[in-house]
Amino acid sequence: MSTMTHPPHHFQGAASLEPLRAKSGWIVALGVVYIVAGFVALGSVVLATVASVFFVGIMMLIAGIAEVINAFQLKTWGKFLLWVLLGCLYIVAGFVTVQNPLLAAAVLTLILGIALIASGIMRMALSLSMMAGAPWVAVMVSGVITFLIGLIILAHWPVASLYILGLFLGVDLIIAGASWIGIGLGLRRTA
Repeated sequence: MSTMTHPPHHFQGAASLEPLRAKSGWIVALGVVYIVAGFVALGSVVLATVASVFFVGIMMLIAGIAEVINAFQLKTWGKFLLWVLLGCLYIVAGFVTVQNPLLAAAVLTLILGIALIASGIMRMALSLSMMAGAPWVAVMVSGVITFLIGLIILAHWPVASLYILGLFLGVDLIIAGASWIGIGLGLRRTA
């Protein structure tokens, strides 16, 4: 017979949340900031699209510079050349993105539409292979919705490039904000 030396697992989890409970007000405030930013993005989806693509371009430039610097840390010529080429590719792509964010948005929107269509088709095929199981209908509905969103994006491309990424950014910020508010309020309730 063994004695219990550790508290049950759910008590350990509750104790680990104590530092977060003290900051629950800040977590709710973060959620509010996200929601406000999301509505601002939805209020100007073109500006949000340009800003998000510009940010991606800056990150690509930074990543490319880091890749090139990292290449000089390598000792073998073959790997050095590959790292430098990869870094230069990132730098060029980042520079093009920063110089013409609308063109980059058009390319990214095209890729997004194609990826959503492919993902929708794969989910629908997966659901058909799950018909003996219970959740196949939910997977099929998810696949159909994803497929239709991809079709709508491609049907309105390249004009959709002006607003799709900004629209997705705004919706994502609002959902993330609502999640943070829910977490913060949930922490307050369990205190």
